[in-house]
Amino acid sequence: MINNKFKNSVFTLLFSDPALLRELYCALEGVSLPPDAPVSINTLEDVLFMDLINDISFEIDGKLVVLIEHQSTVNPNMALRLLMYIARVYEKIVEGKNIYSSKELSIPRPEFFVLYNGTAPYPDEKIMKLSEMFENPAVLGLPEKDFLSLELVVKVININEGRNKEIAERCKKLSEYSAFVAKARVFEKEFGSREKGVKEAVKYCEKHDILKEFISLHGTEVLSMLYTEFKLDDALAVRYEEGCEEGFVEGQRENTLKIARNALAEGSTPEFVQKITGLDLETIKELRN
Repeated sequence: MINNKFKNSVFTLLFSDPALLRELYCALEGVSLPPDAPVSINTLEDVLFMDLINDISFEIDGKLVVLIEHQSTVNPNMALRLLMYIARVYEKIVEGKNIYSSKELSIPRPEFFVLYNGTAPYPDEKIMKLSEMFENPAVLGLPEKDFLSLELVVKVININEGRNKEIAERCKKLSEYSAFVAKARVFEKEFGSREKGVKEAVKYCEKHDILKEFISLHGTEVLSMLYTEFKLDDALAVRYEEGCEEGFVEGQRENTLKIARNALAEGSTPEFVQKITGLDLETIKELRN
């Protein structure tokens, strides 16, 4: 059961059905699995992106463990993030088993995907490797080894409408999700209002049988989630522009404070605001008061 202090994204709520996850994996990998191959979801609730559950972790018949991260902004550190995530997942999988015994344990093989649907240009597919982040030991005068002690490979797939058509054809729900997000962006631009754009997208998709059953079932929840996700996209864009890794540029601090005020006004917790702005909790609490 999902912890109420965290929020689903539209994507994770849509793909919360094991049968759909099986179909999604087969579409991404271009493979076929028996329709009765059991799928169990083991998404972690405390390894999240800005209090929003946009990760899906699941096992297929105990043979595969698949991690799918849904992002509108590709993070170059995804391989490292997923390494930390899979370590926690394996810890959960082997819980109660003796890893110090003389008997070799069997663990499911991992597969890693990032599904990208941002607005910035991005190729249909790209491979990210953990080894690309490694420092070069040659500066210490050490010889280069002919093997890596550790590697993790992530397949980044562009799921925007019109991209990777073969994958879209193999997974109808993924295709409809991409169409839904695309319509929301089109209507936002047309009406000059994000709230109006999202509402019009919902109406359009219901009328044209795009995620109709899903939207009818979850209604205003979908509106709220997509609106929140778009706002987080804006917050991330501002944060990257300000160079969060080196500290905020003082001249643009007012933009960050504005985002914090708006988030607090809509009921966000100080901890959540801290994650999307990088501000210290004392400053955020002063803004709230």
